[in-house]
Amino acid sequence: MTKPTSIILAFVISFGCNTRTDNLQTANHKPVKAKPLFANNTTFDSSARTIHVMVALCDNKYQGIVPVPPKIGNGQDLKNNLYWGCAFGISSYFKNSKSWTLVKSYYVDSIKLERLVFKNRMANYYLVADAYDGKYIQRCTVDFLRSCSGQIKDTLNIRGVNIGINGNSKLVAYIGHDGLMDFNLAESFSNADGKTRDAIILACRSKKYFSPHLISTKAQPLVWSTGLMSPEAYTLHDALESYIKNESAESIRTAAAKAYSKFQKCSEKAARGLLVTGF
Repeated sequence: MTKPTSIILAFVISFGCNTRTDNLQTANHKPVKAKPLFANNTTFDSSARTIHVMVALCDNKYQGIVPVPPKIGNGQDLKNNLYWGCAFGISSYFKNSKSWTLVKSYYVDSIKLERLVFKNRMANYYLVADAYDGKYIQRCTVDFLRSCSGQIKDTLNIRGVNIGINGNSKLVAYIGHDGLMDFNLAESFSNADGKTRDAIILACRSKKYFSPHLISTKAQPLVWSTGLMSPEAYTLHDALESYIKNESAESIRTAAAKAYSKFQKCSEKAARGLLVTGF
């Protein structure tokens, strides 16, 4: 992301998360009730802890947002997307982080356009980040909630180590537009295995819109929002720095708020009012 994009970011923060109905392609936003899923209980190395991040790529056409500049709002363009390829997108920011090393990247399918796997330099943590085609924001949201509840579990082999992903992860995160402002979900996300996972949801007004679904998953919300926000990677990155040190939920929230305050040039008080922890 070049210097002039600071102007673009201000636009995105102020207007990008407001819902709209003009010309929105709604085919992907009809209430759906998916068939029940069965968890994949393949054995994995529990000493290698995993953070699974699901990113709904910013999309002017298929999401209920006030359009952002076309180059960064194309939900099928990984390289230039606001939440993935731009300087503060998940892909670019974590690739440039001193705390994480990229160990694998690959195309998954027509819905998940890319998967990145990072290894933490200081602890036995992996971060798996999936970039969902912006058209499939509803699928991304459902996969996130199913993972939080343990309804879907999977594994991934990385250099001979079998790590747990989805509901086998220690923490599951959602990044992107809050699609629940635009569509309803008909299915239940009741906890399927009695296990408790941690969750981070960086999306506009995520506490209000995700709460009804997240409660039944029994996941613990470490960081989510009370208002409009820019869900960029620095907030997640610094929250995870605290999380990996096994710090308290309040410390994790504070780390997230400090990062948001720094990059958004707002007061820490304002950032702490926006980013909260717990129900």
